[in-house]
Amino acid sequence: MIKKFIDKLLGKSGAGGSSGKNRFGKRQEVPASVHGIDPQLVDERARNVVTTLQDAGFEAYVVGGAVRDLLLGLRPKDFDVATNATPEQVKSLFRRAFIIGRRFRIVHVVYGRGREHEVIEVSTFRAYMDSAGAEQVAGNERTSKGELAGMKHAVDASGRVLRDNVWGPQEEDAARRDFTINAMYYDPASQIVVDYHNGIKDAKKLTLRMIGDPATRYREDPVRIIRAIRFSAKLAALGFSLEPKTGTPLVECSKLLADVPQSRLFDEMLKLLQTGHAMATVAQLRKLGLATGIYPLLDVIVERAEQPFVKAALQDTDRRVGEGKPVAPSFLLACVLWADVRDGWAQRVEGHHGQRPQASFPALQDAIDDVFNARIGDVSGRGKLAADMREIWMMQPRFDKRSGATPYSLVEQARFRAAFDFMRLRADVGEVSEAIAEWWQEFSSTSDDLRRQDLLDQVRDEQHKRTRQRGPARSAAPAAAPADGDAEQAQPPEGELAASAPRKRRRRRKPRTGGEAGSSMAAE
Repeated sequence: MIKKFIDKLLGKSGAGGSSGKNRFGKRQEVPASVHGIDPQLVDERARNVVTTLQDAGFEAYVVGGAVRDLLLGLRPKDFDVATNATPEQVKSLFRRAFIIGRRFRIVHVVYGRGREHEVIEVSTFRAYMDSAGAEQVAGNERTSKGELAGMKHAVDASGRVLRDNVWGPQEEDAARRDFTINAMYYDPASQIVVDYHNGIKDAKKLTLRMIGDPATRYREDPVRIIRAIRFSAKLAALGFSLEPKTGTPLVECSKLLADVPQSRLFDEMLKLLQTGHAMATVAQLRKLGLATGIYPLLDVIVERAEQPFVKAALQDTDRRVGEGKPVAPSFLLACVLWADVRDGWAQRVEGHHGQRPQASFPALQDAIDDVFNARIGDVSGRGKLAADMREIWMMQPRFDKRSGATPYSLVEQARFRAAFDFMRLRADVGEVSEAIAEWWQEFSSTSDDLRRQDLLDQVRDEQHKRTRQRGPARSAAPAAAPADGDAEQAQPPEGELAASAPRKRRRRRKPRTGGEAGSSMAAE
């Protein structure tokens, strides 16, 4: 009794009055005969990292979501390793290893090069630190950068952890992880799973449960709110659900996300959408009452998720992830914001709101600038992501021009494939003619110049044929306004406008050689 009183005075009691021993859980070593993990599902490079650390005299385990997936019989996409070696000691053992991060210092061990490379993330066991015992700063990571430079464990005024680089034993490292099913350690050599918080039991019960008091853990790091959404969406198909105590504080604690740097929220939003469960994530956000308020751009995605074009993009992203294909955030965000670009473009060309009509190309550029300013801001740094989105949008009008040298130059563009896939989705929802999408599919997939010239000749012949058919109608009633249903036909494509008037005879442009076209497509 006296010991408990003294521990309480010294701040050693856990949330809800539990003792430090209970807080850190009870170590259970579960053999392969019980957990049933198939060792063949363990990535060879992750096994190599663990073995290298163990041979050097350190403890090392596969940890986190990889162990959870292995328990469920799934092949993990990513493998993380936890060890009692410091980042500097880990780095010294591998030829290609890099220490990254300030808030959490970890090591990336890199295998392979180019697109085929794989990163094994290695973290050092961290001590469980009470927020009451941490150094406190008044600002955030950005405003308090100088003050944080020499700190290993620091929090802001709300209790959010800004630095967490105090090393400790494995049991404390397990206690500071978020969910019980993500706090297990697997040793590929002995095939033992070390479990402190009944993660195996929760995995069998299909329960997603926060370690410790959920509200306190969300205050320590509000991004855990987004992680709860991501894991519940990912595991919903397997029957997992959030434990009530874990799910109840989410809406109230979501206000804490206002203090998280926008760049970090942007990255977490992309994780929600690019892990192969984008549609499930939207459903989970609505179910939990978090359809709005987490991040402005995410609000737009949830709002538009049922629109045919955006829904097709989300489903396509999930499909590609499921097939092990790469996905680019620029493509998905370009799809989500296309309606804003398209409408702004049309308004400028038509001269709405008392403005003078603009030419098509500068109108599109201005519409894109407005969308970046309104929806994305500077969070992406206007770097590669913004540049890729701009290229995808700017190429869309060029797909209407299927004559001369335009098709040849377009297929050589670095972002042609992404822009074509974007146009293909537009065709799927009826925004673009299916015939145009099929024409570009064939033109881009062949390097045969004779076949490409045939395709160009087909377009030219079709345009001439339509022009001759419309000629008598124009001469009979030139001032007649078209009916609504014929409005689109009354405005021929750009190529037809040129074909309708007499033209001077000119020398045909010589097509590019097959070798040039072939090398261009190979680079794609």
